Amino acid sequence: MSQGSLALVLHAHLPFVRHPEHEDFLEEDWLYEAISETYLPLLLVFDELVEEGIPFRVTMSLTPTLVSMLRDGLLMERYARRLDRLCELGALEAHRTQNDATFGPIARFYQDHFEALRVAWHGRYRGDLVGAFRKLQDAGYLEILTCCATHGFLPLMQDTPEAVRAQITVAASHYRQTFGRDPPGIWLAECGYYPGLERFLAAERIRYFFVDTHGLTDASPRPLYGPFAPVYTEAGVAAYARDPESSQQVWSAESGYPGDPLYREFYRDIGWDLDLDYIRPFIQPTGDRKNTGFKYYRITGKTQDKLPYSPWEARERAALHATDFLRKREQQVAFLASRMNRRRPVVVAPYDAELFGHWWFEGPQFLGSLIRQVARDSQVLRLVTPSDDLRESPENQVATPALSSWGSGGYATMWLDGSNDWIYRHLHPCARQMVALAQAHPDASALTRRALNQAARELMLAQSSDWAFIMKTGTMVEYAVQRTQEHILRFLRLSEQVRAGNIDEGWLSQVEARNNLFPEIDYRVYRPL
Repeated sequence: MSQGSLALVLHAHLPFVRHPEHEDFLEEDWLYEAISETYLPLLLVFDELVEEGIPFRVTMSLTPTLVSMLRDGLLMERYARRLDRLCELGALEAHRTQNDATFGPIARFYQDHFEALRVAWHGRYRGDLVGAFRKLQDAGYLEILTCCATHGFLPLMQDTPEAVRAQITVAASHYRQTFGRDPPGIWLAECGYYPGLERFLAAERIRYFFVDTHGLTDASPRPLYGPFAPVYTEAGVAAYARDPESSQQVWSAESGYPGDPLYREFYRDIGWDLDLDYIRPFIQPTGDRKNTGFKYYRITGKTQDKLPYSPWEARERAALHATDFLRKREQQVAFLASRMNRRRPVVVAPYDAELFGHWWFEGPQFLGSLIRQVARDSQVLRLVTPSDDLRESPENQVATPALSSWGSGGYATMWLDGSNDWIYRHLHPCARQMVALAQAHPDASALTRRALNQAARELMLAQSSDWAFIMKTGTMVEYAVQRTQEHILRFLRLSEQVRAGNIDEGWLSQVEARNNLFPEIDYRVYRPL
């Protein structure tokens, strides 16, 4: 029998970006890159493990905005065309480098890689990645979580508790329609928690959530086992905490695995390196350069003189790193088990899913190797989901976690500082208006109902934590500001039309067609508590 458990948690999220009014829109690349570099590779790794008969349990959140995009016909049609273009570029690159002993093999690797993704997309998965993840959950390999509806940062929404409830209730309803069951747990956006939030989770039969390490170590009363066992909140929902040691091994820019010199260098791409006339058909229509996904150099070190990338050497290094990670987790668990005689320790290792494949190209191979080694070699450790852990250890301490997040500084500074604080003097009044509208229209007529439902969508999209985060980090700021302003302005226009009883149905139809997520939404989710 194992001495302890490891809960691998992958948080898969992207903000809702859909621009049917443009044939080609740069920010939609966030989704297309994530499909090619993270979601498809992860599915292929998981399916390969299943075919090998390797038992495993992995927890994975699929946020409602991501699921909505992955099930959107327009976006998936555009992705299929993008994948065709990658295969076309792969063939061109294989031809261009055919006599190059150094880069020819790498180009052929990419040609084969993207062709394999296209075969999987059209053949194995038939363009339905959400269905593929659901199949893995139904077969008992994955445990899929929900998230706040539009990744709203809940600690900064608590002044309007109806807005917090709406983010959770809409997410839970969307999950049930997508996966045919209650969500077992939830990934609170940015691990943002405040005391009292759990009562909204309990109302949706959600059994657990996650906080950062200090959210549990600073809980009241102080947990006996620190971050290595869950606590029950007063509402009966369990809280699990991130293990800092396993996070450091993967996340750290200085000592984490993804910084190894053999791994692929993310920031060198032929979209920037090759002659503009040659690469023009594969970059932006304006002629502005962008990443293509073809990267020929390894990290090498802190130098501009990068060495050629070897996918085969990098794969071997990923297996070695998986071995190292497992051995360190076994040592950690053995130490903890000797001091937790009433409960088996559970090490929670959560990561952004996009780290695996997008930022760290070899990440999916690392995960596959780790899962194989746990199943075949480890007598100390086993993979579990939080639901598994709660079934086996149903008695846990009762405590209230501290207000916290996993953002820089551990609280709310990423989403509330001088770069982005202006948004809240608009978001908070809009949330209060939405509550008043729901109260004033307990059973709206068909057209008014449509306008109120769209107002709820626009408010939720404006509340996405991604926009404030982008403003803080200084990347794509203009787009984040534009998105926030546009959603707020649409909400205010809809609110005004509803109050005046003069709804512009033609304009409403245009807005519904553009921001079409959550078709099942009911504005009455904002009714007063």
